[in-house]
Amino acid sequence: MKPGPNKFTTKYTKSTKQTPAIKCFVFLVFFVVICLRIMPPTDPNTELAELAGGFIHELKNHLGTLGMNLQLLAEDLQSPQSPRERRILDRVVRLEHECKRLGEMANDFLRFARLGELNRQPVRLGELIDEMIDFFGPQARTANIEIKTFIPTDLPAVSLDPQLFKQALLNLMLNAEQALGQGGQLTFQARKEGDQVRLDLIDTGSGMSLEDQKKIFKPFYSTRPGGTGLGLATTRRIIERHGGRIEVQSEPGRGTQFTIWLPVQ
Repeated sequence: MKPGPNKFTTKYTKSTKQTPAIKCFVFLVFFVVICLRIMPPTDPNTELAELAGGFIHELKNHLGTLGMNLQLLAEDLQSPQSPRERRILDRVVRLEHECKRLGEMANDFLRFARLGELNRQPVRLGELIDEMIDFFGPQARTANIEIKTFIPTDLPAVSLDPQLFKQALLNLMLNAEQALGQGGQLTFQARKEGDQVRLDLIDTGSGMSLEDQKKIFKPFYSTRPGGTGLGLATTRRIIERHGGRIEVQSEPGRGTQFTIWLPVQ
């Protein structure tokens, strides 16, 4: 597929059913998200959201300890001698897996909730994208993904927090990797439009429904097994904190195009 302003799409697999423990955790984190969304940054009630975020951090620490003990218990049961011991081992392994998923969800949420103050500086998008491709390159080659860039050398600088924006791009690149499956092409292209810089990330995946497009940036909405649904939500929040916006265009069987607009420096 040639890069351009056409509509594109990506296909995902519906996420697996969440366990009761994960549903409980999601409910708690959803409460914190609501606090963060409805309370202005200067509102003293945001202390409630910070308190809940701190609680999740503590919960993550305890989950780590629990997971480690479950791992040790599973090692002790590696050679079950009876059907009963085999059933116990299966349950321990499932609990260990669930602790790991909850820990990953906690990490994703803390990245989503605690963006902190932006450390802005003038950034050349071409240079930043080259750094991300260099970092992501080995993983892309393993996944049989070809990365192409079309970034003008005279593109105006934008005011960004480089580390936060790299996280936003990494989330999009990981999303493309999952969508491409057996491999394909990921293209970066940029241009100036008025007083904004437009950045497109295009993959040659196999499609995303219109329903998924409407929900893809919502916290906890995931279209893949094991997904926390916070990666793209975090990306959108980072971009909006920079005064920008992000959109997705899709059409089954054509690939996906994410478009980011950022104000010129």
